[in-house]
Amino acid sequence: MMSPHLTYKPLARFFHWATAILVLLTIPVAIAMLRPGIERSLQDPLFLFHKNIGVVILILVALRLAYRLLNPPPPLPASVPHMQRIVAEVTHWLLYGLLLGMAISGYIRVTAGGFPLEVFDSLGFPRLAPRSDSLAETAKQIHATLRIPLIGLIILHIGAALYHAVVKRDGVFQRMAPGRGGV
Repeated sequence: MMSPHLTYKPLARFFHWATAILVLLTIPVAIAMLRPGIERSLQDPLFLFHKNIGVVILILVALRLAYRLLNPPPPLPASVPHMQRIVAEVTHWLLYGLLLGMAISGYIRVTAGGFPLEVFDSLGFPRLAPRSDSLAETAKQIHATLRIPLIGLIILHIGAALYHAVVKRDGVFQRMAPGRGGV
């Protein structure tokens, strides 16, 4: 068991795992909903899930980023080489940026395109983007473009986590592992 001061705090772990689960759910949903020939009766609920969960992801990532700025992460174990520390830091900030970029561009695509956000519309959330076909198309292109580097970084992040958990067993994974203590 790692020292509590070396693990992420419970709220940071909640933001991480909630975001991770939702993002990993939206990827196959996005692939399925855009398949050529998909029946509308299946495509509509997939779109509904994807766009509404995207807003939840946006909220979670914004809260997580604010939390991280106020609560810096625990230090990496001394055994982690300097270059890996730099790669980890850059990767984390790129993940935040790409997650925000995907969620914001998706939100703008939907709202500027005049499409509903069923759950959030029913709760009275205001639309923060004006109705504009050109804005919606630009947001759609940004959303489509950002997906490739985001998926690549997610694969890199998962691979690094597995490397530290299974191969190195150096405590890096345990810092964010679910159910761990933390202060």
